[in-house]
Amino acid sequence: MTEYGRSPGSEPWHPEDPLYGDQGWGGQQAAAGQTPYGGQPQQQDPQQPQQYGTQQDPYQQYNEQQQYNGQQRQQYNQQQQQQYNQQQQQQQQQYNQQQYNTGWDTGQQAAMPYGAGRPDPYDGQQPGYSGENADYYATPEAYPPPQPPSRRRAEPEPTTDWDAEAPQEETHPFFTGDDGRDDDGEYDDDPRESRRGGGRERRGKGKKKSRNGCACLVVSLVLAGGLGGVGYFGYQFWQGQFGAAEDFSGSGSGSTQVEIPKGAGLGEIGSILKEAGVVKSSGAFVSAADGKSIQAGVYILKKGMSGENAVDLMLDPASRNNLIVPPGKRNSWVYEQVDKRLEVKVGTTKAVAKAKAKTLGLPDWAGDNPDIKDPLEGFLFPATYPVAKGMKPEAVLQKMVAQANAEFGKKDLKAEAERLGLKSPLQVLTVASLVQAEGKYKHDFDKVSRVVYNRLKPNNLETVGRLEFDSTINYIKSESTLDVGAVDDLRKLKDPYNTYNVKGLPPGPIANPGLDAFNSSLKPTPGPWYYFVSITEDKTLFAVTNAEHERNRKKYEAEQEKSGQ
Repeated sequence: MTEYGRSPGSEPWHPEDPLYGDQGWGGQQAAAGQTPYGGQPQQQDPQQPQQYGTQQDPYQQYNEQQQYNGQQRQQYNQQQQQQYNQQQQQQQQQYNQQQYNTGWDTGQQAAMPYGAGRPDPYDGQQPGYSGENADYYATPEAYPPPQPPSRRRAEPEPTTDWDAEAPQEETHPFFTGDDGRDDDGEYDDDPRESRRGGGRERRGKGKKKSRNGCACLVVSLVLAGGLGGVGYFGYQFWQGQFGAAEDFSGSGSGSTQVEIPKGAGLGEIGSILKEAGVVKSSGAFVSAADGKSIQAGVYILKKGMSGENAVDLMLDPASRNNLIVPPGKRNSWVYEQVDKRLEVKVGTTKAVAKAKAKTLGLPDWAGDNPDIKDPLEGFLFPATYPVAKGMKPEAVLQKMVAQANAEFGKKDLKAEAERLGLKSPLQVLTVASLVQAEGKYKHDFDKVSRVVYNRLKPNNLETVGRLEFDSTINYIKSESTLDVGAVDDLRKLKDPYNTYNVKGLPPGPIANPGLDAFNSSLKPTPGPWYYFVSITEDKTLFAVTNAEHERNRKKYEAEQEKSGQ
């Protein structure tokens, strides 16, 4: 009999017994005529009320383990306890057979192991204890066996906010390393092990941890690789945005021709140079330019230049292979310059202009007079154009005509012509060419324009509707001189452009006017002038009557004698 055990008898449990009042599992009363602990039927004291196990003994689990021989074995059909006992019995039998029945290596029969042959005091007394009896809770369909009071789980206490936020222990096999395999790397699929709820202690935890460590190492490598990739591309982006741009060193070698379009910014110019192999990167050129203005045109540069050397060379006028058309230049001069730049035979560009005039982009009102000498006259707008060897003459002429259309098209020339008493937009352009040819500076253009319109009036008694401009004679003769000859001789020249002989405007422009002369032709300064003469390049005298004009002519002749001309 153990510390808290009792001998069979009819006396009730002592009140100080820790098991006092626990007379059944789950507070259930034992069946009538049966003792809850497997001894003689216990007599109930009529003076003492029955106890149904409402008290919870904190030492009950310990007492059940210590009082193995003194108390009825509790809950033999409980799944976990039965599996454990069956496992122990199987292991004990195997051990006895291997170690004692077969003997050691000496061949002698081993002694009887401790406990062998000891009778089981409970053998055959309690159903379900012996291995021969059926296990009613072993099938998967069965309900789990009832738990003894000592193994019942208490109701979970409500968690607080800080409990809910506490990190939970990770149980996934990927992190714990427990993949269900034993020390030999085999899966434990013994159904007895699964029913037993654990069985023998697992070994080889170090191997599990090594597999867990490998998994973590792989994850770390993947994360490190991703961070490395992000860092690399971030560095490249930073270099592209804020780092020093890639650049060549030195002044380069060889020669290449690069055309910079009008209106191109430094970034676009840098891209053009990079594509041509002049600089290594657009950023190198932009950084070296530092806001400097690069003109449009054709440049003769070298390949493999640093951004700084490329900027310096493009700012040098000697590197520009551009054709500059000054205001007032005639088409004949433009054609000659294009031939030289393109290194083609003299007269090539003029022939192309005559043959392809209608395909070069002229406006519909151009060439409306059959007496026009050159339909492109007045439409090769004064500006800077890229003209270099290898280009075609028609391509150069198309750019010039397109520039004239862009500038002159800003005004409604048909409406302006009607307002000024002119017949067509072409006459507006013709007046502008006369103003450009007769005047010298902007302050003269406005008065020269007024003289043109005054002479075109029907009531003009001074020149009787004739312009009498020397510039028209120079255009006919392809000359540029101030002394065109005597008036009587000039009137004998038969040509539709001879304003000494023909009243009104010539058939078309006599030169390519610039914007200043063009704007003056649209807004002449009010005044009564009919005559003007340029004494010097900086001084032009205007007169209302012919007598006043003759006095101004004498001043002009005196100035010519003074200068030795």
